Amino acid sequence: MNRNEFLKKEFNISQETIEFCDKALFEIKDKFLEIEETSEKNQMKVLAAMQRNKLSESHFSGTTGYGYDDAGRDVTEKVFADVFSSESALVRPQIISGTHALTIALFGNLKSGDELLSAVGKPYDTLESVIGIKKTKGSLIENGIIYKQAEFLPNDQIDYDGIKNMITSRTKLVTIQRSKGYSYRRSLSVEEIGNIVNLVKSMNKDIICMIDNCYGEFTEDIEPGDVCADLTVGSLIKNPGGGLAPVGGYIAGRNEYIENAAIRLTAPGLGKEVGPTLGLTASFMQGLFLAPSVVEASLKGAVFASKVFDSMGYDVLPRPLEKRTDIVQAIKLGKPEKVVAFCKAIQNAAPVDSFVSPEPWAMPGYDCEVIMAAGAFVQGSSIELSADAPMKEPYAVYLQGGLTWEHMKIGVMLGAEAMRQSENL
Repeated sequence: MNRNEFLKKEFNISQETIEFCDKALFEIKDKFLEIEETSEKNQMKVLAAMQRNKLSESHFSGTTGYGYDDAGRDVTEKVFADVFSSESALVRPQIISGTHALTIALFGNLKSGDELLSAVGKPYDTLESVIGIKKTKGSLIENGIIYKQAEFLPNDQIDYDGIKNMITSRTKLVTIQRSKGYSYRRSLSVEEIGNIVNLVKSMNKDIICMIDNCYGEFTEDIEPGDVCADLTVGSLIKNPGGGLAPVGGYIAGRNEYIENAAIRLTAPGLGKEVGPTLGLTASFMQGLFLAPSVVEASLKGAVFASKVFDSMGYDVLPRPLEKRTDIVQAIKLGKPEKVVAFCKAIQNAAPVDSFVSPEPWAMPGYDCEVIMAAGAFVQGSSIELSADAPMKEPYAVYLQGGLTWEHMKIGVMLGAEAMRQSENL
């Protein structure tokens, strides 16, 4: 049975969709070469960091309880600090998500009366509760932190003057979200992040610049630490975990700010000195080693999806040949029925729970129902093929992940088939 016959028999993808997608793939080959070049640079960077810090098999023995003198944990954090161009890092299985990592960094480095400024508009939905934009028990605002945000200018341009005018003598931390999240806007490049950091530091060099790096790791050949960010924060069940980390998050940055975050995670007087690795060091390190290749696969899938759905007449962000700075591909489908149909198609492409039918539901931390398609080996893993969508205007779906390019390709083709069959929706 040849490839096309297999796609038709096993996945019910029509010959018309196969030919349409093959044509789209042919037209983006040069973009794939660019992605491969970035991946090679990042692979060299990760390999060099592991060699420089003398990663050894002996580091893979896990600890329990307090986790005192865990050599594997210490080396892991040195490798992450190296990869992310930072003085220090906090990399722990006790950090359960990107939101949790950001929360630790914020609460560890802000005190009552300090001012927090978001330089690029409203942050990701789950941070609204953390900050207190959405009134929540235990939020930063409830703990006396002042919050402000600078909005984007038209056409998603950064409002540098607006940021400058909002900085005051009380401003302690400026947060910059790299990825679009559920906002239908372009994501930020590391160069643009550097421009914001330089502006903030020109106003007051002591202001902490924190980057929400979720979905962005290894999509470019530099990271926020390379443009003088003080804190870079992310999740290990996204890009840097390479699909192997079953849990965890990281915070990389300046020694003082990392220690402040560690105290928030553990306790004053303990900081980074405790925290068992529970036998996960090998998964963390092998996942990081594979991460550049996995991100490469995700980026190829995102570009392929952009080209396919752009050719079908849908509004896509980014466009097929635009610069990529995260793995998220937004597709504006325009109708709730189409969003549901697309997510069901992505679920049908999953290796796990492919038979499950995703439906919108009221997820904690969001202001509307959300539908999520994710048949993943790690629950909630966004580096595995998945699609999310808030059920509200403009009814855009956010596609990300794909541990292999071949899997991502099948998922996009199933999504295209579903949209071809739903033209009457």
